[in-house]
Amino acid sequence: MPVVVTLDVMLAKRKRRGNDLAQAIGITESNLSLLRQGRVKGVRFSTLEAICRELACQPGDILAYVAEDEA
Repeated sequence: MPVVVTLDVMLAKRKRRGNDLAQAIGITESNLSLLRQGRVKGVRFSTLEAICRELACQPGDILAYVAEDEA
């Protein structure tokens, strides 16, 4: 998939844990885990907004486009 989720990198930079983030933004740990693994087909803008607010980052800090021929 050309869009790669780099949420783990941002969590490490901010020294935050996934379960703490999930609780802070109001989603289940399992849904956050699926997002972190890139196993979701989409993400709601409200969820993306909440993640960015909690981690003080931009959407581009947690999502990256990688052309299929580069992967």
